[in-house]
Amino acid sequence: MNRLFDFTDAAAPSLDDFATLAQAALKALPEPFRGLAGDVRMQVADFADEEILQQLGIEDPFELTGIYQGAPLSERSVLDVSSLPSQVYLYRRPILDEWAERGDVTLGELIAHVLVHEIGHHFGLSDDDIHAAEED
Repeated sequence: MNRLFDFTDAAAPSLDDFATLAQAALKALPEPFRGLAGDVRMQVADFADEEILQQLGIEDPFELTGIYQGAPLSERSVLDVSSLPSQVYLYRRPILDEWAERGDVTLGELIAHVLVHEIGHHFGLSDDDIHAAEED
């Protein structure tokens, strides 16, 4: 058996592994995007919690790979005092599931894709805006 394809001792990437890949993706953002995303906190969890899933009307937790929570930059004012920081949550198990199903991207590329999508919401872009930009 070729050692290149011997995964008998391999383990799934941990939450810390995901956080490391997400931090690398964040650092790779070009300016001015990286600077504008500077105040966004990143969290990695296995799945979204039940409250988030209920708010979004999602029954299957594997359907949500990430979410942005906070006030988009486009809706902020200098007079606003935000009590909560903007956060991006990445969900490890759904991302791993999509990565395994797709087979056409690296795990780092998929994590970066989800992160950039969620940071797009931080910039005030809708899902339709983000999908249109991805197609260009």
